[in-house]
Amino acid sequence: MKSTYLKKLIKEAVKEAIQEELKDILLEAVKTPKTQIVEGTISSNQPSPKSTFNQPTGDVRKKYSDIIDETALNMTSRDVPRFNPQGADPINGNLGEGELSMDTITTLLNSK
Repeated sequence: MKSTYLKKLIKEAVKEAIQEELKDILLEAVKTPKTQIVEGTISSNQPSPKSTFNQPTGDVRKKYSDIIDETALNMTSRDVPRFNPQGADPINGNLGEGELSMDTITTLLNSK
Protein backbone atom coordinates (compact mmCIF):
# COMPACT_ATOMS: atom_id res chain seq x y z
CA MET A 1 0.00 0.00 0.00
CA LYS A 2 1.31 3.37 -0.98
CA SER A 3 1.77 6.05 1.66
CA THR A 4 -0.28 8.60 -0.31
CA TYR A 5 -3.21 6.23 -0.39
CA LEU A 6 -2.86 5.61 3.37
CA LYS A 7 -2.77 9.37 4.05
CA LYS A 8 -5.90 9.83 1.96
CA LEU A 9 -7.74 7.11 3.94
CA ILE A 10 -6.67 8.62 7.28
CA LYS A 11 -7.78 12.13 6.21
CA GLU A 12 -11.20 10.83 5.15
CA ALA A 13 -11.62 8.91 8.42
CA VAL A 14 -10.65 11.95 10.51
CA LYS A 15 -13.06 14.18 8.53
CA GLU A 16 -15.91 11.73 9.12
CA ALA A 17 -15.15 11.49 12.84
CA ILE A 18 -14.98 15.28 13.22
CA GLN A 19 -18.24 15.75 11.30
CA GLU A 20 -20.03 13.22 13.50
CA GLU A 21 -18.73 14.88 16.69
CA LEU A 22 -19.69 18.33 15.39
CA LYS A 23 -23.22 17.08 14.65
CA ASP A 24 -23.52 15.80 18.23
CA ILE A 25 -22.17 19.05 19.68
CA LEU A 26 -24.51 21.17 17.55
CA LEU A 27 -27.54 19.04 18.50
CA GLU A 28 -26.72 19.43 22.19
CA ALA A 29 -26.35 23.18 21.77
CA VAL A 30 -29.73 23.44 20.07
CA LYS A 31 -31.49 21.27 22.65
CA THR A 32 -30.30 23.18 25.74
CA PRO A 33 -32.56 26.06 26.79
CA LYS A 34 -31.25 29.48 25.99
CA THR A 35 -30.88 31.99 28.79
CA GLN A 36 -31.57 35.58 28.04
CA ILE A 37 -29.66 38.34 29.74
CA VAL A 38 -31.89 41.29 30.34
CA GLU A 39 -30.32 44.60 31.19
CA GLY A 40 -32.34 47.48 32.47
CA THR A 41 -32.76 50.03 35.16
CA ILE A 42 -34.91 49.86 38.24
CA SER A 43 -37.42 52.64 38.36
CA SER A 44 -38.92 53.95 41.57
CA ASN A 45 -42.39 53.95 40.02
CA GLN A 46 -42.85 50.25 40.67
CA PRO A 47 -45.60 49.43 43.17
CA SER A 48 -44.37 48.32 46.56
CA PRO A 49 -45.06 44.73 47.60
CA LYS A 50 -48.33 44.27 49.44
CA SER A 51 -48.16 43.71 53.17
CA THR A 52 -49.56 40.49 54.56
CA PHE A 53 -50.50 42.16 57.87
CA ASN A 54 -54.21 42.34 58.48
CA GLN A 55 -55.51 44.92 60.89
CA PRO A 56 -57.14 43.15 63.84
CA THR A 57 -60.87 43.51 64.06
CA GLY A 58 -62.62 45.11 66.99
CA ASP A 59 -63.55 41.70 68.33
CA VAL A 60 -59.91 40.62 68.64
CA ARG A 61 -58.98 43.92 70.28
CA LYS A 62 -61.85 43.50 72.74
CA LYS A 63 -60.66 40.01 73.66
CA TYR A 64 -57.11 41.22 74.35
CA SER A 65 -58.45 44.15 76.34
CA ASP A 66 -60.56 41.80 78.46
CA ILE A 67 -57.54 39.59 79.15
CA ILE A 68 -55.48 42.59 80.27
CA ASP A 69 -58.31 43.90 82.43
CA GLU A 70 -58.78 40.51 84.11
CA THR A 71 -55.08 40.33 84.88
CA ALA A 72 -55.06 43.87 86.24
CA LEU A 73 -58.13 43.19 88.39
CA ASN A 74 -56.78 39.96 89.83
CA MET A 75 -53.26 41.15 90.70
CA THR A 76 -52.67 43.48 93.60
CA SER A 77 -49.68 44.58 95.64
CA ARG A 78 -50.39 41.69 98.00
CA ASP A 79 -49.37 39.30 95.22
CA VAL A 80 -45.84 40.71 95.16
CA PRO A 81 -43.52 39.07 97.71
CA ARG A 82 -41.96 41.38 100.30
CA PHE A 83 -38.31 42.22 99.83
CA ASN A 84 -36.42 41.04 102.87
CA PRO A 85 -32.64 41.12 102.40
CA GLN A 86 -30.76 38.68 104.60
CA GLY A 87 -27.62 39.47 106.55
CA ALA A 88 -27.61 43.26 106.33
CA ASP A 89 -28.97 45.61 109.01
CA PRO A 90 -27.42 49.06 108.54
CA ILE A 91 -29.61 50.58 111.27
CA ASN A 92 -28.22 48.36 114.01
CA GLY A 93 -24.71 48.35 112.58
CA ASN A 94 -24.73 44.89 110.99
CA LEU A 95 -23.48 45.02 107.39
CA GLY A 96 -23.47 41.30 106.88
CA GLU A 97 -20.67 38.81 106.92
CA GLY A 98 -17.36 39.30 105.15
CA GLU A 99 -14.25 41.32 105.67
CA LEU A 100 -13.58 44.75 104.31
CA SER A 101 -10.51 46.77 105.15
CA MET A 102 -10.69 50.39 106.27
CA ASP A 103 -8.69 51.46 103.20
CA THR A 104 -11.35 50.03 100.92
CA ILE A 105 -14.11 51.76 102.88
CA THR A 106 -12.39 55.15 102.78
CA THR A 107 -11.70 54.73 99.06
CA LEU A 108 -15.40 54.01 98.47
CA LEU A 109 -16.46 57.01 100.58
CA ASN A 110 -14.01 59.39 98.87
CA SER A 111 -14.98 58.30 95.36
CA LYS A 112 -18.30 60.16 95.58
